[in-house]
Amino acid sequence: MRVKPGFRLTDVCGTNILIAEGKENIDFSSIISMNDSAKLLWESIQDRDFTVEDLTKILQDNYQLSDGSPLPVEQAKADAEALAKQWLQAGIVSE
Repeated sequence: MRVKPGFRLTDVCGTNILIAEGKENIDFSSIISMNDSAKLLWESIQDRDFTVEDLTKILQDNYQLSDGSPLPVEQAKADAEALAKQWLQAGIVSE
């Protein structure tokens, strides 16, 4: 997967909002906000190809996850898969 060009993440009153730049990306039917973990992932994958496994690894490294952690690796992978699916459906990344 890869982030589509023309999107910028910005802070609006303490909320991470993805802003579309350019008329080809403008869709006023939804606003994309990201929590801190999604923001971390988004910023980590700019200008490169990535996989769900890459997203999972970023979560593991940032939150020091292991199989014995309160949030096990399996949950991080499930969260990464769900987020990647949401990003694909929103049209902000491509396969």
